Amino acid sequence: MISISNMLLVTLAFGLPGLACAASRGRSGGGSSPPRPPAARGGEATTMATMAVPAAMVEVASASLGALAARKWRLPNGLEVVLVPDPQATSVSYTTWFRVGSRNENERGGETGLAHLFEHLMFTQTKTTPADEFDRAVEAAGGNANAMTYYEFTAYVDDLPPQEIALVARLEADRMTNLDLRKRQVDTERDVVVEERLSAVEDSVDGTMDELLFKQAFKAHPYRWPVIGWMKDIKAITQEKALAFYKRYYAPNNAVLIIAGNIDPAATLELIAREYGPIPAVEPPPPDGAAPERAPAAEVRATLTRPVPADRLVIGFPAPALGDRDRAAFEVAAEMLAGGPSSRLYRTLVVDKQAASSVRGDVLPTRDPGLYGIWVQMTKGHTAEQAERAIGDATTALATQPLAAGELGRAIARLETAFWQRLASSHGRAEALGEFETAGGGFQNLFARAAAYQAVTADDVKRIAAQYLAIEARSIVVVRPKREERS
Repeated sequence: MISISNMLLVTLAFGLPGLACAASRGRSGGGSSPPRPPAARGGEATTMATMAVPAAMVEVASASLGALAARKWRLPNGLEVVLVPDPQATSVSYTTWFRVGSRNENERGGETGLAHLFEHLMFTQTKTTPADEFDRAVEAAGGNANAMTYYEFTAYVDDLPPQEIALVARLEADRMTNLDLRKRQVDTERDVVVEERLSAVEDSVDGTMDELLFKQAFKAHPYRWPVIGWMKDIKAITQEKALAFYKRYYAPNNAVLIIAGNIDPAATLELIAREYGPIPAVEPPPPDGAAPERAPAAEVRATLTRPVPADRLVIGFPAPALGDRDRAAFEVAAEMLAGGPSSRLYRTLVVDKQAASSVRGDVLPTRDPGLYGIWVQMTKGHTAEQAERAIGDATTALATQPLAAGELGRAIARLETAFWQRLASSHGRAEALGEFETAGGGFQNLFARAAAYQAVTADDVKRIAAQYLAIEARSIVVVRPKREERS
């Protein structure tokens, strides 16, 4: 099981926590043409269009991209199901997305960290299965189980052979409604999360920087507290708090299944109706009430000292939400700035000046406006101020000067390559569709993203740079070596 805290250990090396956006995955260098979607397979569209559907199911949405076709149904109890069949796939990615994340927590009431804790608790016993049976059963069937927590969602991912889909449907339906939250398990998993936070934040320079970056940028929005939660709140979680959280958010009318791979759509819908149909809906969870906040509103900064060999810097700029109309152009601009070895800042700071050993940029898949972080690790003898000046010069140039010949096309090609690489597997399809379904305005918007990249113009890049990047409002965190490390 991989939690958000475990993910921090991986993704904090690249800056911001949580899921990496499609633009940051699997980049390849140069301006090579991105892979195209596979040719349509005969008969697949007909099967999806004419299949028999359980009477209880109502189709509510559909979308397609090349040979990829996704359709969404809803059960009477509110459970939604998105199917993405691929008869040539060798596996199935069966994912359950609960529309609850850290943004739904009550920070003022001292209740952060509950969403992430449940990622652990859901792998304990239910009223019908013993402790750890979920993992054992999935692994015995040749599959693997995983989970992730984010601002907008908590997702449970099961990758398994196609013939074992009935097993995982039974197990997932069981823990959706029958989780047996005993005090011993709550206390044990809470202590595990305490250790995760110590490792991923308190004892991690990047984790500390990231947490401060968001805390000082956002004044009111839930993005100001970390997904893993504040330490004092984690330690204060009780069995009663956990049970109340489970009853409020873990229900069919607050969840969507996204199932991709080698499935029979009609048989899968029958299976879902049978396993989940009897689960009752609950009172709809209260809205989180968070108003979108463009942050930071002004420059905010902090300086820390830690046992590091040279200065480190992260600058957080305002960024549009995953589903915002500016998002594709923003990702293109970010790709030009800090999207890898061919980006402007990498060439300037790492290659030309040799003032930094790494430059990375991350923009997260958030439902509301978030942050775009540029992370720089300086080399000995060079300061964070040098990187700040270089970033300022680069953002100003992007907003005011013509683009170099071919630069726009190469950036778009890299983003498209990452996009298609992600959609090449059942796991990647389910994950990407889930992100857009919960944070991007609907799964259909994923299929429009590649065309949105292609539509970005040089004028779009200049406008985005002027609106979001070449501005004074930014969140800055600098870490300097302790005195003994400087000598």
